[in-house]
Amino acid sequence: MKKKVKGLSIALAGMLLLAGCGSKETSSGSEKGGADKEFKVGISQFAPHPSLDAATEGFKKALADKGIKVKFDEQNAQADMNNTQTIAKNFVGDKVDLIFANATPSATAALNATKDIPIIFTSVTDPVGAGLVKAFDQPGKNITGTTDNHPEATKKTINFITDEVKAKNVGVIYNSGEQNSEVQVKEVKKLVEEKGAKLVEVSVANTSEVKQAAESLVGRVDAIYVPTDNTVVTALDSVISVANSKKIPLFVGELDSMKKGAVAATGFNYYDIGYQSGVMAADILSGKKKTSEIPVELPKTLKLVINKKAAEAQGLDVKEEWSKLGEFYDGK
Repeated sequence: MKKKVKGLSIALAGMLLLAGCGSKETSSGSEKGGADKEFKVGISQFAPHPSLDAATEGFKKALADKGIKVKFDEQNAQADMNNTQTIAKNFVGDKVDLIFANATPSATAALNATKDIPIIFTSVTDPVGAGLVKAFDQPGKNITGTTDNHPEATKKTINFITDEVKAKNVGVIYNSGEQNSEVQVKEVKKLVEEKGAKLVEVSVANTSEVKQAAESLVGRVDAIYVPTDNTVVTALDSVISVANSKKIPLFVGELDSMKKGAVAATGFNYYDIGYQSGVMAADILSGKKKTSEIPVELPKTLKLVINKKAAEAQGLDVKEEWSKLGEFYDGK
């Protein structure tokens, strides 16, 4: 009898030892997200245009490069604020592991929908002013990301408009309902007036009003500036059409729009800030960092790029000395 009990005790001890080893391995795997776990990530992109598209691609590439297995639920709000709320609520209901919010309205809607699911944003101009974080180095409990507002970008472009193009009246088209646009226009006004020029503001509520807004600036301005406004950028072709036909130099807030037909922009590749955001997401999903431990990041590169073809189409004589201020875009 004692022999059987002793054998049982030895067997039980062995089972407990194996269970202990298994528990340690499982715990380690849980902390790192699990080597074979597939995460569900919701992507909420505010509007369909090249910059936001590039940011989304960069985000997905970073996760792939980091070896994170992901099933994406990719949604586009089509520049409709109400859609961003619906998308965010659906992600919460589906219990996604992380939300990637591409642009301020999508980030705001996501944060309103959840205080628990990690949110990584990008293409957000003023994350502090939008109420997403307290400060760049003080991200929220469940939110952080990358901003598309480099402090020198707008200044460089406005300096080019006033110093090189000699514009005295600068028109700006934006959606006053977009918080990020309000912030940019305030900054543009300050920079333009510091140069002794005047800013002529025209606001729109949706994409159907953009062409009329551009036409309303004809005869009133020497140049037009379009910030990284999702509504206007979505309908940028109509602004380019007016700029070309009326010979009004058009300037924009990011490089993808410049390539479509604007004279110049100071910016960076949105793919890159999307990638930066993807690295953050990988760290969170793998358990390396908590959302609250990751500061908001600025774009890491910045350059002025001049589109020769667009400049000529809009009545400007391209000066070779401009190459000292930036680089020329050759259409590739």
